[in-house]
Amino acid sequence: MGSDKKDKFTTQQQEIAMLTKALGNPARIAILEFIINSKSCICGDIVNEVGLAQATISQHLKELKKVGIIQGQISGTKTCYCINEDKWAEIQQKLTSFFKTYPITKCC
Repeated sequence: MGSDKKDKFTTQQQEIAMLTKALGNPARIAILEFIINSKSCICGDIVNEVGLAQATISQHLKELKKVGIIQGQISGTKTCYCINEDKWAEIQQKLTSFFKTYPITKCC
């Protein structure tokens, strides 16, 4: 989407699209579920759990981190990832608000 086209959409529309794009991959959902259930983890554990290549997992982690859903702390040669609780709450609020603002009414 070119910068001239972004002007046609509200900030809220752009934020929801960016968040849902980051969540729009089943591997990322599996990664998030693993991190949530583990409370925190090391990247190697994610590779073992999800069963994808290290490079693929790293790319998914990068995308989740880019939108702020997860955060990581470097510990020696490894990075320990956890859910960014503030961002998680923000995502819940944005999506709930979106669905409540635009309820579906029977049209067909």
